Amino acid sequence: MKQGEARIGAVIAPAIEALGLELWGIEQSRQGRRVTLRVFIDCMSGVTIDDCERASRQISAILDVEDPIQGEYMLEVSSPGVERPLFALPQFERYLGAEANVRLRVPLDGRRRFSGTIEKVMADKVALLVEGETFEFAHADIERAGLAPPAAPAPRKR
Repeated sequence: MKQGEARIGAVIAPAIEALGLELWGIEQSRQGRRVTLRVFIDCMSGVTIDDCERASRQISAILDVEDPIQGEYMLEVSSPGVERPLFALPQFERYLGAEANVRLRVPLDGRRRFSGTIEKVMADKVALLVEGETFEFAHADIERAGLAPPAAPAPRKR
């Protein structure tokens, strides 16, 4: 997580937790002058639209007071979804054995994108089994990561 996103997370996490939800992660993106702040929330029983609305109201109120983003921004609050992004090492650990996609900040062995099974999580690294070969990535070198979409079921024969 980038420094600005971490600062925003520290400010909003207590309010999200008070709603019985978990702050899963934050993404901040800019297109021209427009900033989009995406806040992902999670809950063991699943995230509902009502959860997103309640969290959005709380987050908006906090950000209005704290004002951590320069200029105008658009706030989006959602669940991480099926292809959930992975932000922190404990999240990788939670999904050991699952298929994931990882994009690195700088190439490793001439490539930046890897798809494979989350094999192991160490103090500051993630190991991914890719086509029979294990690759270890420093968490700081991961630009973006998320669970791979589930495979579509095979069509039924008629």
